[in-house]
Amino acid sequence: MMCEKLRPELMEAVLSGPETLSAEAQEHVRSCAACAAELASFHETMSLLDEWQAPEPSPYFNSRLMARVREEAAAPAHDWLAWLRRPVAIAAAAVLIALGVGLFEVNQWNQQRNTLANYEGAPRVVSAPGTAVGDLQYLDKNADLFSEFDALDGQQSSTE
Repeated sequence: MMCEKLRPELMEAVLSGPETLSAEAQEHVRSCAACAAELASFHETMSLLDEWQAPEPSPYFNSRLMARVREEAAAPAHDWLAWLRRPVAIAAAAVLIALGVGLFEVNQWNQQRNTLANYEGAPRVVSAPGTAVGDLQYLDKNADLFSEFDALDGQQSSTE
């Protein structure tokens, strides 16, 4: 636990000098091999960084940089409608708009169809006659007519 508390102080000692370590920290570094090795590694890294020399830029670096800055300043600002000058972009945008409008219209049509199907008396989709679904729809549609036949059957048996 002492090692974790000591890390910030070790880094400060590497940057500003070993004399900035407190007496407690110096005692810990003498007794802890891991912290002593880490402190030595920090010192070695800092000495390597002190020896490092930044490379010199090429002789014409500044003149090329300033020429590039002047070019960028003189260039017209990019307008947000520049993509409209490309025919492929225009075609893609037109297809996307048409697709969006088409999907919207299909959705509206489906909503209207579902609304009409919920009303009594709305036209229903009729299956082909002779199929089970078609026969059931026919019986359902003409239930009143067939209920009267039952009454006639009862009358015929009473007259006989």
